[in-house]
Amino acid sequence: MNKLIYVLLTALLFSCEKNIDFDLKESPNVLVVDAEIENGKAPTVVLTRSFSYYSQINAQLLSESFVRNAEVYISNGTLTHKLKEYAYPLVPGVLAYLYSIDSASLSTAFVGELNTGYTLKIISDGKEYNSAARIPELAGVPDSIYFKQAPFIADTNKKAMFVKATEPAGLGNFYRYLTKVNNGLFLPGENSVFNDQVIDGSTYDVQFPQGINRNDPPKADSNFYNRGDTVTFKYCNIDKSTYTFWNTWEFAYQSIGNPFSQPNKVLGNITNGALGAFCGYAAWYGTVIVK
Repeated sequence: MNKLIYVLLTALLFSCEKNIDFDLKESPNVLVVDAEIENGKAPTVVLTRSFSYYSQINAQLLSESFVRNAEVYISNGTLTHKLKEYAYPLVPGVLAYLYSIDSASLSTAFVGELNTGYTLKIISDGKEYNSAARIPELAGVPDSIYFKQAPFIADTNKKAMFVKATEPAGLGNFYRYLTKVNNGLFLPGENSVFNDQVIDGSTYDVQFPQGINRNDPPKADSNFYNRGDTVTFKYCNIDKSTYTFWNTWEFAYQSIGNPFSQPNKVLGNITNGALGAFCGYAAWYGTVIVK
């Protein structure tokens, strides 16, 4: 009897199959903004054009995607500075471009300051794009950074990093972290942003996995560090729009290829249909050697 029910259910399921064709239309390329300002550092803005879904990504295509000769202005409410375009090598023979402080016009130049708001204006191809970001106060910075034996791993050279910190009382704080190992790059954690809904007003000890290169899928032990590594921990207070952008971006990244993931839209803060975000960081750095 059970076998008969199985056969009938199987027949029913296959009889319900229907081919569905998706007509993925070509969408126009739009401006993509990657802009940031950090306390004590000059603002940087990278402008590119989005790719077609079917594009075959290579170094030459990446180089050609950079938006050249745009007018980019940043203001701290007192000074307004026009950023200058600079070129730097992406790979041998291929250049990338970014906009930053114009060294020939330092009278209006500035670096990021804590508890300060900024506006960004971009004019490109006859269109104007605007955004705003804030560098908040630097609060809730780590009290200490320490390492423990990595769990469930026999190799005693593998260590997990923990941070002890006290979060200020009062909801509304947002954070992002990145790590740098030895002479490598600063890389964000797989889930690099968090808020204070759970930790508000408390002293907490939390493990912070190593940042990952999203162009190189992480390995099984990528959460951990090796004995003797020099680790720099970058801990940032961020504003809500920066948190929202990275939170939705990382959720979308983790959903790639998962047919059961819920629909998601990356929420940037650039006007006029552009993608990306202008982010403000109140950054704290701590360097320790894994012992």
